[in-house]
Order: sequence, then structure tokens, then C-alpha cells
Amino acid sequence: MTGAYYNRETMRFLFVADGRSPIAQNWIRHFAERGDEVYVASTFACTLDFPLSGFEVIPVAFSGFKNAAQRPGTAPARTVGLRTAIRQWFGPLTIRRAANQLRGLIERVKPDLIHAMRIPYEGMMAADAYNGTPFVLSTWGNDFTLHAPSTRLMSHYTRWTMQVADALHADCRRDVRLAKGWGFEPGKPALVAPGNGGIRTDIFYPPETPVDEPVIINPRGFRPYVRNDIFFKAIPLVLAKRPDARFMFSLMAGEPQAEQWIKELRIGHAVELLPPMSHSKMAKVFRRAQVVASPSIHDGTPNTLLEGIACGCFPIAGDLESIREWITPNENGLLFDATAPQSIATAIVTTIENKNLRSNAAGLNQEMIATRAEYQQNMQRAEEFYREVVK
Repeated sequence: MTGAYYNRETMRFLFVADGRSPIAQNWIRHFAERGDEVYVASTFACTLDFPLSGFEVIPVAFSGFKNAAQRPGTAPARTVGLRTAIRQWFGPLTIRRAANQLRGLIERVKPDLIHAMRIPYEGMMAADAYNGTPFVLSTWGNDFTLHAPSTRLMSHYTRWTMQVADALHADCRRDVRLAKGWGFEPGKPALVAPGNGGIRTDIFYPPETPVDEPVIINPRGFRPYVRNDIFFKAIPLVLAKRPDARFMFSLMAGEPQAEQWIKELRIGHAVELLPPMSHSKMAKVFRRAQVVASPSIHDGTPNTLLEGIACGCFPIAGDLESIREWITPNENGLLFDATAPQSIATAIVTTIENKNLRSNAAGLNQEMIATRAEYQQNMQRAEEFYREVVK
């Protein structure tokens, strides 16, 4: 790639992504609205509300099946684990055909840079279609810890993808370290930044006064690595000590599994199941809450956790290496064992009853968002990163 591309104000990008994902949309939108020539190869059918130079759906790992285009996190709980397992076992077998379609798109578009946003299966497909065009790969929170070791083929394609990638974008330092173990060469460029680019602080900001009511929000939806079953079991333990506590769950309105848990645990008076919402509406919900919780056992940097923190919520989360990059226990948040209801309940009750902890954390967290997670700052870093890759 010649230096002319490096000096040019605008570039021609091809993003290979799950176009339904708010994470991918938030990242891609920056370059589309900036005036770059942006093309998207989406693995799922979707509609995007920002300007594009071209859009093509390239199904992989059965993403073209009927009902596959649901927004991530909204699939019925009973289907999530089964769907993930099927894709892990048989999804790699679909990569070659999808890569051939992507290769044709690359030849027509002739992008300056290709950015695949996630290893399975967008990154795997892009690696198989590699033709020498600079190739940036994003890792998302569970690519290495959940998906890569799941089957022999997933391990093979993960390692191949990491060897082919010219540069890496990860949402936590842990994944840069893990990437090297999967074949990513240490000397290649790497950027650590939130997967969605960061927090839009004009949308996600704290309320004028701190929330006094013990309201806890779990914004993660149903995902195979989020222990909502354990979190629901923690609620009666919390209510035994704090009967005034109230819980909100994103992306769970009408979900039979959640409704069953509520009925079995007799906690209907304390739980509200929320439908999918726009960013602005979700920010208002966060500003109603005192605590934001993430009961995951595999994760990088959860974007919804950062959004809740930006809106003034005190964060509590599963004790993971990646989460400790953001939360220092007893300083700006608390960590718990996401497989133990009592551990979750203890973290919630401790937060509710320790106003000084919440107050001290609020200032630390707002500074953290401003210095490490603000959207425009991170996207400027991403622009510089791209130019480093293509120069």
C-alpha cells in the first residue's frame, strides 16, 4: 500500500460485520458520516440508517436462516445455547463458500482496508478471502475464551485468522495477550478501545442528582455466557434484606424463560422486563438505576456496562480479567462470582447500603469514561490506527 493512501483525507473501507449489532453500527457510523467511502458486508440481513457506498448480505454459519436476523441478545433463552453449539460445530464448514462471495465483493470494491468485526465468523470469512488488502480484525469479548477452544474446527480457523490479520483491534488488553497465543505476531499494530468505539456522552450522561432508590438494571439480555439464571436466583436473597429493591432487565419483555423464573421465585412485584430500546431511551432507563450489573462468565469490555457507568450507575460484574481492567473492587465497583447467587446478592446489598462507596465511585467512574471510553476520542484513535495499517 502506497503512502498516497496514508495522506488522503478520506478512505475506502469494507466492513465485514453483523450489521444488526449496535456495537458494529456505532463503529461503522463514524466513518460513514465522516465522508469516507464505506461498504458493508453483513452476515445477517438488516437495514442501516446511515449513508453507505454499498451493502451486501453474505450469510455464514447459518446466519441466512429464517428468524436468524433477530437483534443480538433478543433470541428466546432456550434457543441461544443450542444455536451457539450448532454454529460452533458446523459453522466453520460454511466459511469457504461465504469467503468466495466476499472475495468477489473485495475485487469489485477494491477497498483500502478491510475490517472484520469479530472472529467467528466474520473474521474467519475475511481471512479465507484475504488477497493482500490490509486486514484489521476486531476481537469481541468471548472470541478467545468461549468460541476458539469450543471445537477443533473453531480452533483451527481462529488460529488461521490470527495469523492472516495485519492488525488487531481488541476491547481489552487481555485479548491482545491472548491473540498472540493464537498466532497473532507481536510486532503487528494493535489498538485497545471499546468495541463500539466508546460512549457518546451527549446521550449517556449521569442524572442531575444521584439515584437514591435501590434500582438495579441488568442490560445484558439472553446470551450463552451471561448467567441470568443465577442472577434471578439472587433476587430473593436481596429482597430478604432489602424488600425495597427493584430490578430491571433489558431485552426480556415477553421472554417465557424470564417470566417462568419470576413466577417460580415469586418476585414479580420487584422485576420489570424491558423491550428493545433506542440508545436515547436506554440512557434514560440507566439514569433511573442505582446499580448496573453484568453477570457474565465470558467477556471483554461490555458496552452496556460502560453505558450504565456513564449514566451514573455503580457497576457490579462477574470477576473476570477483562472486567478488572475497568473495575477496581471497593473503589469504583464490585466484582462477584457469576455462578453463585449469594455472591451476586452480597454485591447488590453492599452497594445499596454503602452510600459513601457509591459517591466516591461516581467521580472515579466519570473520569474513567472521559479519559478512556469517550466516543470521539476513541474514534480519532481508530482513524490514526487505520492510517498506520495502510501506510
